[in-house]
Amino acid sequence: MDVPVSKKNPDGVTTRHGHCANNPSHKDFIHSDELNEIAKEHFTELKGPPKADDLGFKNKGNRYDEFIRGWTQFWNDTLNPKDRLDPNLVKALIATESGFNPNPKVGAVKARGLMQVTDSTRKILANPKGELHDHLVEIDQKDITDPNLNIAAGTRWLFRKKDLAGVRLKRTATWDEAVAEYKSYLKDMIKDPKYLPKPMAEFRKYYKQLSE
Repeated sequence: MDVPVSKKNPDGVTTRHGHCANNPSHKDFIHSDELNEIAKEHFTELKGPPKADDLGFKNKGNRYDEFIRGWTQFWNDTLNPKDRLDPNLVKALIATESGFNPNPKVGAVKARGLMQVTDSTRKILANPKGELHDHLVEIDQKDITDPNLNIAAGTRWLFRKKDLAGVRLKRTATWDEAVAEYKSYLKDMIKDPKYLPKPMAEFRKYYKQLSE
């Protein structure tokens, strides 16, 4: 896919299998205006999941399916996991994170948007000297509640959380375990296998409904 011309990429950047060809940090880096252009140019034509089910969130539950479908495919193709991420799982996660409200009340952890991306997460995603080895995402705080950008960042972070869950478990994590790590429940769930927080139970209910 070619990353189109943008404010921070005036010449355009050709990508091969998701890898940017001319980045001075030697890490693949994508900015908010590029994320918007990718969605605009490529996502409308995509087909497939997530399932068109509003999950009881009337007038909201299906509103962001195009972005969910597009960014799940984008990161699957870019990161090339053995176990590909299911768009239905991302939709179920959004249902439990924000109820499909792009501007939920900001709490103590300063999580924002549909996928409740925190300020610390946003900074990690954009730090070439941080914990991400590659495929960084830079979005300003003022733009993180934009549905397209929030889903792009949140889905990228979910892939990272799957890696971190694997480290915690000392084996390859499942996507369900990645969601538990994303929600900060995995540590306690490992300690007590009978412990099932309500948000995880709701996530599993929604995911099952979308998968049927």
